Amino acid sequence: MDKFRSVLNLSMQQQKTLGMGMLALLTVGGEHLFSVVVFQCPCSSWNFCYGMVFLLVPALIFFVIGYLLSARTWKLLTGCCVRSGGCFGRRRRNCPRCLYVFFLTTVEASVVPFTWISVALLNGTYYECAMTGFDSKFYRDSVCTGRPEECVDNLSSFPCKRTTSSLTAPVIDDVLKHIRAQAQVLGWILIACIATLALLITCISRCRSPVSFAQLKFWGTYLEEECRLLQSKSQQHAKQLAERNITSFFDFKEPEPFETPTNKQWEQISLLYSFNPKGQYYSMIHKYVESGSQRNHSIRSVEGDVPPPSALEFIDAVNVSSSGI
Repeated sequence: MDKFRSVLNLSMQQQKTLGMGMLALLTVGGEHLFSVVVFQCPCSSWNFCYGMVFLLVPALIFFVIGYLLSARTWKLLTGCCVRSGGCFGRRRRNCPRCLYVFFLTTVEASVVPFTWISVALLNGTYYECAMTGFDSKFYRDSVCTGRPEECVDNLSSFPCKRTTSSLTAPVIDDVLKHIRAQAQVLGWILIACIATLALLITCISRCRSPVSFAQLKFWGTYLEEECRLLQSKSQQHAKQLAERNITSFFDFKEPEPFETPTNKQWEQISLLYSFNPKGQYYSMIHKYVESGSQRNHSIRSVEGDVPPPSALEFIDAVNVSSSGI
């Protein structure tokens, strides 16, 4: 069992290292499987709708899943509607910070959907089916330029390689190659735009980093260790509390005193992180512990607190759900 846990922990560490890249590779494989096994163009007036559904709906599903799997989403929303200081509570000053975190979550959740769309365009199967059913006279005329007149009227049947007396297989192949070339050009343009944007955002965020490269690496290591220890301590603490309650129930005796963090304390360590140049806090738990005599008061806002620079946004992305919380 211990060996299995070691392998599992190693797999989790590798998953954190590869991150969204692994999900992107899985998306490539999923797209190929869908295009070969599941997708069958109807070769009718349904072409455009059918092709666009396969091109965009899986991307939408991946986008929603990206929100569901993001730690930021649940750190932002949990208790938000009932806390007076939540994103939609009386303290409206929290709204810009919440909107910024929502924007970062959206960007993170968009990686896999854009990967799906890019790979699907490079493959060209979905786009080919969709555009042969595109109800636009201008587009149909442009695709069928220099080809028999029947090309425009029979364009939707081309993905199934249905031919007539004047539309030979080479003519159909030429039209499909032209449409597929459009898809691949769009795919490479989309990939180039995403890569350029990612490079610019990364460079700007690192240039605005308030700490050095070495400290940034240390910060990430600290958060991993804090998450691991929090999970271990939470399991141990929960087990002790459960044993105490079960023993009290079955032995019909008063429970022994047992201290556990209050609701307010749990709330304080679950807040969105705010960077303070005057303090060197690596997480909300670190900030709470260092607050000393101020622990019983809110650590939500301290003089000098500002939204963390984008280079430090990985703090709120730590998956606290895996920590047993």
